[in-house]
Amino acid sequence: MERTPRIGILTGGGDVPGLNSVIKSVVYRSTELGYDVVGIRRGWQGLTHMRPGTGLDGDNLRPLDRINTRTIDRTGGTMLHTSRTNRRKMRRSTLPAHLSAERAESMRTGEDLYDLTPLVLENIESLALDDLVTIGGDDTLSFSRVLVDAGVPLIAIPKTMDNDVQGTEYCIGFSSAITRAKELINRQRTTLGSHERIGVFRIFGRDAGFTALYTAYVTSGRCLIPEAPFDLGHLFELLIEDKRNNPSRYAFVIAAEGAIWTGGAIAETGEADAFGHRHKANIAEVLASEMKARTGEDAVASELTYDLRSGEADSLDQMVAITFANVAMDLIRDGVKGRMVAIRDGKYAHTHLPEPGLGPRTIDVSTAYDMNRYRPTYDNRLGHPILLTAAPAEVTED
Repeated sequence: MERTPRIGILTGGGDVPGLNSVIKSVVYRSTELGYDVVGIRRGWQGLTHMRPGTGLDGDNLRPLDRINTRTIDRTGGTMLHTSRTNRRKMRRSTLPAHLSAERAESMRTGEDLYDLTPLVLENIESLALDDLVTIGGDDTLSFSRVLVDAGVPLIAIPKTMDNDVQGTEYCIGFSSAITRAKELINRQRTTLGSHERIGVFRIFGRDAGFTALYTAYVTSGRCLIPEAPFDLGHLFELLIEDKRNNPSRYAFVIAAEGAIWTGGAIAETGEADAFGHRHKANIAEVLASEMKARTGEDAVASELTYDLRSGEADSLDQMVAITFANVAMDLIRDGVKGRMVAIRDGKYAHTHLPEPGLGPRTIDVSTAYDMNRYRPTYDNRLGHPILLTAAPAEVTED
């Protein structure tokens, strides 16, 4: 009897609104095309920790169908759960319990460091996956590229509120983050005005300032981005002038978490995650403290980070999520492998997966940001895509 083809799907890294819409749309379209779908729980951890056997390991794998995915697009998060598992740099304490010491030793790459890529490849083969759909940001996509280079039939979908994946102008989660940030800032304007304060809002953006820039764009605010170090004294002068000119006597600035002033430094705190990332000290708290000390102005810091990734997707994110999923299924239907769904020149497209180590996409400061006023650029937008920043031209690979 002919075997029913099977698709696997996973979500990795941080959650964002829209992930469940991708999962549901992949499942619904897959059933139309005659595929079974297996959900891989907790991202790459599901493929490192699944127990071998003839049936599906219920702790790490979940069959998906139209019934158990029918309503998931009405909520945020990911019904498959997620993790920040770096399968190439795992510690002994994080290895799957069923892995033998001998097998673990064969994958050891350093002192208490293990690369479980061979195990992931074996598990993909044992699941008889005809295609794998991976949804994630830089870390998830970089390992997706490793799997593609190893011959795994894979289609990737970019998601991150930072909107900084190479090769695409849009990532799932970005619009919801901007929509939510705008709502939160507009609500807090009344408190800032009531107390005649200067607000400093911290927002996502460790290496790229898209979230800060676009939130400033829709709130008519000033913003600080990692790509452009700022002058601390000049910033304070502008904010004090803004407050003086505002009938409600308040001002505010939006600071990406990776923003820094010229000659300054922001310490990193806490333990590094599986990919070596540590939290940066809160730039909003640092700036508010510096402003009080240097100018005597009443300044207050506000955190706009995890609230932005919670809850349901806005309409744009849901539309893109549904469409990305269906473009991915179009590619699978047509036998296309090793590509990433993308927005390019404002249109749905597909492109190469980002090369590992390439780093995030960043803002073109010369066209998108006014370094003297610390504001987005609003003029000369004719010919730009709807999201204003185009992805670089695709380089053809041999």
